[in-house]
Amino acid sequence: MEAYANALLVAIPFFMVLMCIEMLYGHFSGKQTYRLMDTLSSLSSGMTNVLKDSLGLVIVLISYPWLKEIIAFQKLEENFWTYSIAFICIDFASYWSHRLNHKVNFFWNQHIVHHSSEEFNLACALRQSISNVLGFGALFLIPAAFFGVPEKVIQILAPAHLFAQFWYHTRHIGKLGILEYLIVTPSQHRVHHAINPIYIDKNLSAIFCVWDRLFGTFQEELEDEPPVYGTLKPVNSWNPLWINFQHLWGLIQDAWHTKSWKAKLIIWFMPTGWRPKDVIEKWPRAVLDQVKNQVKYAPDLPKSSSFWALFHWSGTTLFLMSFLYQFGHLSNEHRLLYGLLIFASIFGYTAIMDHKKWALNFEWIRTIGGMSLLFFIEYNAPLVPLSNGVLSAFGSTYFGISFLLLFWLTHQNKFYEQPS
Repeated sequence: MEAYANALLVAIPFFMVLMCIEMLYGHFSGKQTYRLMDTLSSLSSGMTNVLKDSLGLVIVLISYPWLKEIIAFQKLEENFWTYSIAFICIDFASYWSHRLNHKVNFFWNQHIVHHSSEEFNLACALRQSISNVLGFGALFLIPAAFFGVPEKVIQILAPAHLFAQFWYHTRHIGKLGILEYLIVTPSQHRVHHAINPIYIDKNLSAIFCVWDRLFGTFQEELEDEPPVYGTLKPVNSWNPLWINFQHLWGLIQDAWHTKSWKAKLIIWFMPTGWRPKDVIEKWPRAVLDQVKNQVKYAPDLPKSSSFWALFHWSGTTLFLMSFLYQFGHLSNEHRLLYGLLIFASIFGYTAIMDHKKWALNFEWIRTIGGMSLLFFIEYNAPLVPLSNGVLSAFGSTYFGISFLLLFWLTHQNKFYEQPS
C-alpha cells in the first residue's frame, strides 16, 4: 500500500495538469466540456477511491497468489516477455470484469459511479468506485496464473494498466486512423460512456480493442449519432458516496417490496436494470427513454455554496496529499482516523452541492468533530503514539478555518436558503 501511495503522489499532480490543459483548450476553442460542480464531483470521487485503495478496504475472496499456487504449470521469471504476457492477461481480465459490471444488477452498483457524469472529460476518468469491496478479480486472471506470472509483476502492472486508461476520456481528440483497430481510443470510449440505444454496453475493452471485436461488443462512433452521456436512470447527485451505493439501495428496496420470493433471490443476478413486475407498477422509477431530450442535473446554488464546495475540495485535496506523503509513517489507527476525516469532508461539501436540507447541520457536526478528533490524535499519545507533525498541523488549520468560515457564512445568512 505504501508503494501505491507513493505512485499516487506522482500520478495525481500529472492528472491535474492534463485536466487544466484540457480546460484551457476547451475555453479558448469554445468547446468547453467542464462544469464546476460536475468536475468537483468527479475529483471528489477520485479522492474516495484513492482512500479506499490506500486503506485496503476490501475483503479478498480469491487471491491471485492462491490461484497461481493451484493451477500454475510453470513459473515465469521476471523479464520483458513475462511483463508482456502479464499485461495482455490483465487487459483480458479487465474486459471480462468490465463486461460483468455492465451486465449484472449487483455488479453494476460498483461501476455506476464511473458512468454517472453527464459530461465527458479527463476528470470523468477519476470517477472510480469505492463499493467494490469484495475481492474476486483474480478469477479473471486465470490465464496469468496458469502461465505462472509472479504476483509482483501483476502488482506493478495493475496500477499502470489503470493509469493508462486516463488519456482517452476526452471529446477533443477525433478518430486516430489505424490505431482504431489496435487500441482503445477517445472515439471508442465516447461510445462506451454514451446512453444512446445503439451505444449501450459497447466498447468494454481497456487498452486493446481486439477483445470487443472478438467478442461482439464493438461499436464505432457514428457521425450522425452524437453521444449523450450519463446513465439511463440519472443519479441526480454530486455526492460520490451516495452515487456509489444508490443502485444497491434501489435493489435492496425492490427485493424488500416484491411479493415474489423468487424475485427476491434472483434480482441481484439479473441483467442490469431488471426489476420485479409488481415493484415496477407500484414504485416506478424515472428512466430516460428519449436520451436526446436529456436535462442535465444542475441544482441552482448561490455563490456562497459554490465557494464552500471549492474551498473544501481544495482543502481536502491538500489534506489527502499530506496523508499520502506521510502514509508510510502512520500507524493503522492514524490511517483509519485520517481516512474517516477525509471521507466525512467529501460527504459534507458534496451534500451542500446537492442542496440537501440537512447538509448545513452535518457541516457543523463534521467541522467540530474534525477539530476534536485531531486534538485527540495529537495529544492522546497512549492510543496513537506516533507524531504526525505536518499532517496534524495542516488538518488542524484546515478544520479551524472551516469552522470560522462556517460561523461567518451562517451568521451573515450567506448560505443558501434551506429547500422546502
